[in-house]
Amino acid sequence: MDQVRLFAAIILSIIVFVGWNFFFPPQKPVEVPAQAQLEQPLAPSEQMAAAPISGIKPVAVMAENITVVESPLYRIEFTNRGAAVKRFELKKYKETLNGDAYKNVVSEAVDRIFTLSFQKNSVVGMENALFEVDRESVMVGNNGARLNYRWVSDSGVEVIRSFHFTTDSYVIGSQVTIRNGGTVALDDALAFGIDATVADGRAYGFEGPSGFVSGSLENVKVKNIEDKNLYTGDVEWVAQQSRYFLTAVIPVEATGSSMFLADTNGVITAAMNLPTGMIQPGTEKSYTVNIMAAPKSYRMLKTLDSSIHKAVNFGWFDLIAKPCLGLMNFIHDHLVANYGIAIILLTILIKLVFWPLGNKSYTSMHEMKKLQPIMAKIREKYGDDKQRMNQEVMGLYKTYKVNPMSGCLPMVVQMPIFFALYRMLYSAVELRHAPFFGWITDLSAPDRLFHFAFSIPMMTAPTGLPVLTLLMGATMFLQQKMSPATGDPTQAKMMMMMPLVMTVIFVNFSSGLVLYWLVNNVLSISQQYYITKKLS
Repeated sequence: MDQVRLFAAIILSIIVFVGWNFFFPPQKPVEVPAQAQLEQPLAPSEQMAAAPISGIKPVAVMAENITVVESPLYRIEFTNRGAAVKRFELKKYKETLNGDAYKNVVSEAVDRIFTLSFQKNSVVGMENALFEVDRESVMVGNNGARLNYRWVSDSGVEVIRSFHFTTDSYVIGSQVTIRNGGTVALDDALAFGIDATVADGRAYGFEGPSGFVSGSLENVKVKNIEDKNLYTGDVEWVAQQSRYFLTAVIPVEATGSSMFLADTNGVITAAMNLPTGMIQPGTEKSYTVNIMAAPKSYRMLKTLDSSIHKAVNFGWFDLIAKPCLGLMNFIHDHLVANYGIAIILLTILIKLVFWPLGNKSYTSMHEMKKLQPIMAKIREKYGDDKQRMNQEVMGLYKTYKVNPMSGCLPMVVQMPIFFALYRMLYSAVELRHAPFFGWITDLSAPDRLFHFAFSIPMMTAPTGLPVLTLLMGATMFLQQKMSPATGDPTQAKMMMMMPLVMTVIFVNFSSGLVLYWLVNNVLSISQQYYITKKLS
């Protein structure tokens, strides 16, 4: 048993230390009903005009101007330079916990998002051209609203970009019509670009450019863009993801589309390329995509008529994390309107599922504790002969029908649950700025009872008293004291160091995750105490 426990301790130590760089990156969300389809009329993809183009009027715009679009869900600042978005604020989310500013999903280092250009540059200057706009401001009402931009190139190609807004969805319809009033046929691809900056790479959840290509999710690390920057196939969507939010382009027709990525001095471009097909002089074609900037709410994204919900992905632990997320939301929506209590109830339910396994483990630990005096004599007698000592110990286990592995089994089984819950609790937008009680006003942030004016080694700002984390460390120490003592002094010291190591590791974890681990420890201590009393 000593060797098994030592091995388990070493494995756990390796896991937490290796996970350090991944775990530490440097009010209740209002559920919004989302619509899968945008209201018509929006032209189908690649609709050919029935008559030749004539009388295209030139555009004479001399300065950049901003059009503000307001809806219950967002506030957007459009620029006529390229008919793109300069600022996109989500009204249901604040930039900071105690601030008044809405969350802006456009990075400070980014000039515009949802840009439009020709991939092969067959129409020169469109991305930075000054478009003509039909509105100075837009207030989205129950019947929706539109915003239209128009530009004509020097070669006579007219580009019309229209946006369609609704009050109850983050999805915005965007139609682009190309009218070829020139003398040369066009055969290119429209590039719908999203620029973003990406976190420093230490975040445990994925952040960066992604796409759904030929039925497969492609989350591309920034360091890998240089190796591969073009993904061909039927691209169902292209997105930029942060911890809690995403921006995305979703074409109505994905046939022949591709995803292009670029890294320009830390600004990452993810572009959806849609082939135009051949546009002969005197004809036109229209192309429709949906654009969106939204919270990464799995249940909201799941209601949309696309695969964009697959952007919410928890890696290897997806099969465990998503049911836990759904259960946590169900508890919050139907039982208690507090995500902290929802986490506690979720922890209790998980503990009940593994209750029989825990009983078996603690029974084995109790039996092992009774064998400690005999094992001590074996070590004393055969201390110089390790092989003989191990044979005698294994014989002792066989005689008393004790399985040393069963005492470590709950920890082994619990680790995937722990990592799945970490991924879920780390990325769940529902916990962003969600209060629990008292000083815990944000379950997605580390708990700090007070804010100190000085820094503390190993603790990320703001520094303060991590009450939950210290309580969690105390419960781990108590668990260790309740476990059978090891006869090896070195092993005993290592095991007693584990609560301290875990406390240091957890000091920067989100308070939601620390709350889960604390409650789980308390339940484990209670179960172990009950089994020990029962067998004594």
